[in-house]
Amino acid sequence: MRNLGALERAVMDVLWARATPATVREVVTDLADRNPAYTTVMTVLDRLARKDFVRRERGEDGRTWRYVAAASRETFVAELMLQVLDLAGDRDAALVHFARSVAGTEADVLRDALTDDPDREPPDRR
Repeated sequence: MRNLGALERAVMDVLWARATPATVREVVTDLADRNPAYTTVMTVLDRLARKDFVRRERGEDGRTWRYVAAASRETFVAELMLQVLDLAGDRDAALVHFARSVAGTEADVLRDALTDDPDREPPDRR
């Protein structure tokens, strides 16, 4: 999985925050603080679709594209973490260092993930 540029990340943040697929116009509106051009956001969404970060589907009118994140934010972050782990000369040492660097509820989450049923969804820790 490739890294995202700043605007790509902002667009993905919008899509991850939405409960339903979004049109280009809706993404532009949600990015109002950045004041991006409609065509810029359209280009970014097209690029994200080609990279398989987003899926697009035709809207009810049959003309408008609607975009949705292809994977959850958590899946994206987990894949980034695995990419970084691949950079380690010694994966085991990197994992041990990481595990020892987390504390509190994060350590509990890791411990639970390693001892619980792997098919069980992790608890919502917001």
